[in-house]
Amino acid sequence: MKRFFTWMMLGLMTIGGVYAQSSSRAGNYQSVSSEYDGDWRFRFGGYGEMLGQWKDYGLNRWNGSTVGNSKKNHAEVSIPRFVLALDYKFSKNWILGAEIEFESGGVGTAYELESGTGSENGEYEQEFEKGGEVALEQFHITRLITREFNVRVGHLVLPVGLTNAHHEPVNFFGTTRPEGETTIFPSTWHETGISFFGTVGQGYGTFNYQAMVVAGLNPNGFSKYDWVKGGRQNFFEFDNFTSPAWIARLDYVGVPGLRIGGSFYFINDAGGNADKLNTYNSLGKIPVRIWNIDGEYNNKYFILRGNLISGHVGHAAGITRINNSYSKLSPYGRKAPFASGALTYSADLGVKVKSFMKNDKFPDLIPFAHYEYYNPHQVMDEGQTADARCQVSMWRVGLNWKPLPNLVVKADYTTRQIGTQKVFGSTNFNSENEFAIGIAYAGWFLSR
Repeated sequence: MKRFFTWMMLGLMTIGGVYAQSSSRAGNYQSVSSEYDGDWRFRFGGYGEMLGQWKDYGLNRWNGSTVGNSKKNHAEVSIPRFVLALDYKFSKNWILGAEIEFESGGVGTAYELESGTGSENGEYEQEFEKGGEVALEQFHITRLITREFNVRVGHLVLPVGLTNAHHEPVNFFGTTRPEGETTIFPSTWHETGISFFGTVGQGYGTFNYQAMVVAGLNPNGFSKYDWVKGGRQNFFEFDNFTSPAWIARLDYVGVPGLRIGGSFYFINDAGGNADKLNTYNSLGKIPVRIWNIDGEYNNKYFILRGNLISGHVGHAAGITRINNSYSKLSPYGRKAPFASGALTYSADLGVKVKSFMKNDKFPDLIPFAHYEYYNPHQVMDEGQTADARCQVSMWRVGLNWKPLPNLVVKADYTTRQIGTQKVFGSTNFNSENEFAIGIAYAGWFLSR
């Protein structure tokens, strides 16, 4: 069964595609510099979502249970995120862009190293804590030069994977973002640095590219369940830039409705970005490599998507050993072992029902099916043991209704299978099932 879905996903990736336009700064796939087209001088907008979920499982899959989550029905309501965005043209070639995200209604947690003891021996001190966060998701200045070459400097969204560059809720089918990507690395993943981007070629030979140098991941935050997700530098007033990340992205967009692309993320030595600079010296260099292939095909009748992400981190066993000795007051969890390799892949099929109807007043309905596999314990170092509960296969089926182009009402049913083998004797892990409804929007409210 897994082989069938792998081949289905690879087949979908050969016929990639285009997302609907929204407030996304990914821009028009036909020309990545065309996102700022128009006579406006200032525009203000954003995106947001509201969510209700009914679940048949408990809150902690790993809380001492031999069968995964307990079977305990409960419901949740939330506002996962509310984002305000603005763009301002100083001139036709110099543009300021910014996004501020309010997540889960909170204001985040602040940490600092105690002063007076030095950065090598300082202890962690917690200043304030609340459930969600307020984060500067994007803040950058763009210099448009030519169609083929442009520059952007500031706090940038990384184009790694399918979801990050297209993270607005009108751009994915489900009530929540795809779980694989949001499990193994940050989503939305944003870092400070510089980006070079443009469009090359014409007609059927058109490609978009991006090349970035940004602040790299910090191994202090690498963990068992989330792989490198916790390594994003966001606890302090500055980011270590000792060992930056190098990112490249290339998309083929030469056929209308078609996009096929891939990205590569590389750090030569992530240990250089640790809070305390000598933490990982005994391990030598810690390379990080993440690559992905994704695509979409969007025509009058169907939307097909596919995504494959794989990654490797050196010295995983050594990182596990050192992280386990870290202070309990640090902002990082003690979740071990950390794996050297992670994997996720997914496939989507959506049907545009309205296109099959002769009545133009028929509602814009898109029933969809989504399959996903992810495992932050895909590859372990010698001497480490993988936790089967990290291995998840899931189906999601549902319906999107778009009363307006940038407003969508969603409903879906999700079922997860935990692990693929029997563990603890003859007992399988419990499956997890849920029903969810949500409403989301993305767009520009004001343009002058």
